[in-house]
Amino acid sequence: MDPAKRDGLKSWLRHLPAVLGVLLLIGAIYVVQREFRHLRLKDIGAALSAIPVNALLFSFTWTILSYFILTFYDRLGTIYAGHKVSYGKVAFASFCAYALSHNLGFAAVSGAAVRYRLYAHWGLTPLQIGKTVAFCSLTFGLGGMVLGGAILFMEPRAIPFFGQHLPPIALYGFGALLWLIVLCYVTFSRVLGHIRMFGNQIQLPGWRMAIVQVLLATVDVAVTATIFYALLPKANGLTWLIFLGVYVASYTAGLAANLPGGIGVFDTAMLFGLAPYMDAPPIVGAILVFRLYYYIIPLFLAGSLFAGNEILLRGGGLLKYFGSGSAPVQAIGRWSEPDFAVTAATGAVGLCGALMLCLGVLAPQTDFSWLDPDYAEFANQAGQFVPSLIGAGLVLMAIGLSHRVNLAWVLTILLLITGAAFAATQDNRLWVVGILVLTTLLLAPFRACFYRHAHMFTGPLQPGSALSMFVLVVCLMALAVTRPHTHALQNNAFWMVIISRQEPNSVRVAVAISVLLGLVALWLLVRPGQIRYVPWDADARRLMIELGAHPEYTCSAGADGLVMGEAGRAGVPFRRCGRVLLGLGDPAGDESDRVSAIWRLRDLARQEGLDAAVWRAGPDLLKVYGDLGLTALPLGSDGLPLPESEGDTPRAGQYLVCVAERDLNLLLPVLPKLARGQRSAAPASV
Repeated sequence: MDPAKRDGLKSWLRHLPAVLGVLLLIGAIYVVQREFRHLRLKDIGAALSAIPVNALLFSFTWTILSYFILTFYDRLGTIYAGHKVSYGKVAFASFCAYALSHNLGFAAVSGAAVRYRLYAHWGLTPLQIGKTVAFCSLTFGLGGMVLGGAILFMEPRAIPFFGQHLPPIALYGFGALLWLIVLCYVTFSRVLGHIRMFGNQIQLPGWRMAIVQVLLATVDVAVTATIFYALLPKANGLTWLIFLGVYVASYTAGLAANLPGGIGVFDTAMLFGLAPYMDAPPIVGAILVFRLYYYIIPLFLAGSLFAGNEILLRGGGLLKYFGSGSAPVQAIGRWSEPDFAVTAATGAVGLCGALMLCLGVLAPQTDFSWLDPDYAEFANQAGQFVPSLIGAGLVLMAIGLSHRVNLAWVLTILLLITGAAFAATQDNRLWVVGILVLTTLLLAPFRACFYRHAHMFTGPLQPGSALSMFVLVVCLMALAVTRPHTHALQNNAFWMVIISRQEPNSVRVAVAISVLLGLVALWLLVRPGQIRYVPWDADARRLMIELGAHPEYTCSAGADGLVMGEAGRAGVPFRRCGRVLLGLGDPAGDESDRVSAIWRLRDLARQEGLDAAVWRAGPDLLKVYGDLGLTALPLGSDGLPLPESEGDTPRAGQYLVCVAERDLNLLLPVLPKLARGQRSAAPASV
């Protein structure tokens, strides 16, 4: 295949998850508009009030049971990795990791990063941590396949859409395939002990552990589904097994969408799958309570626990309780970024966006008599139209914050404050104001952590940026023109206007196009700019020496370029090695700009469709590399990875950080050449 075509294909594949998520979300909106256009807000409130107290208590108890079962994923994972960890430790790590990954999605935060940070303190080697993470990920999939196969054999028509449009033989065949995969996994664990995938040899757990793994995952998925099922009213024909089929299919769709918590896609799939058995209001009520129990409450609990652990960690407080292991605590105490706190704040912004989008559902009736007459008239005319636009903007800004864009931080603060002002007009809704203000206070101190310049500020104003600004202004003006035609609706949020049959089609189409184009234009302005690098030549080597790099690391070791930090005060040379963009040592330069140089190296790798890695990384920045999902492998004095040994992580002065399960075998033949090149060229460099 032509290299240009191959690079283009890689670029499309890299964006495939995001494209799939957008398509699924658009499909979800279409289904809601078509199937549930007659849904009334007061009916949802009545359905929430009708949920029995014993059902609420039952679901809450089973939520605790579900997270309790998840802790055994990590317990078995550490045993499989060869370093058994006490239950108290794995319970803490498991709860924090799953609560975050459930809510924020795989692109926003990685449970692997949380586990890496904790398990490294408890003495696991990087490869052992990688094995634990892989074991936990695989375990959940096994449970879904077992139950999915059972449903396809026993109640194939329970699967939304496919159960009604595919012949039974196809459904039976797919169910048999799911069971065959699980059976092969257990059989290979018993007979082979290992398998080869993508050129790598993967050690399988013992067959007894594989069976326990399958049973544990099956029980976990069943318990989680029961949390939701208990919140629904009794309905003719809706058995627990049929509901399980709807739940598993909906949860799978939510995972495929790659959206935080499968928001929108999971909910719509549940509405669509349960529609034959009951009306929409009780389904929506159950969804709201389920998300409160399984997503929101655990998120804030885990965030508080982990943030407290991060603070106490510097003084060894909580580590003394859990046990510290032998990892280099002094290095970890010098971590330069509260990355978890930033991630939690970003997730809170996304939740605030969803809250503002749904503010009309939560508070459809508003009394403005207590306001200043001029402001009361403005608030009355705005209704839920402006708050819903603020909510859409906050959801978009949460994506920008996850990319650490400084303009996204500024706009988020402004939107939160504006949203709080509008929420204050809601009668008896000061709790909404409190949430928005609290999120503002949570986000405000971390200004320095959002270091990446927006696309529009990465150079002279480009025609594309000017066009985006023009489109954004036009869309805002169009929305201002259409808004007076929508204030008669009980809830005139922009998305309600779009799906409402009470409005003329011209108004609905105008609002839909204006919001869509406005959000696209805003994202094109806020998105992080393209990463540019300095070609590796004599000037680049001289610049590295001026930044404080040792001459040994500025020699001609086959570097291709130099990536600078956002402030231009730190840099790291790199070399392309097949599918890996390999940084040659930690960034040199100003301490405040070194972290941004690492993130820009990762961003350049993504830009080129490559994996990021760093050779000869020091211990001080291991946390940052861990947040990027990279595994740290200790190096010897010759610059080559040390053989993995039993016991705790060996302390080393330098590491190779990479996606070990995918890129280690590719890098191992390259490292000796790099080491020889540095040794032979170092005297000449001096």
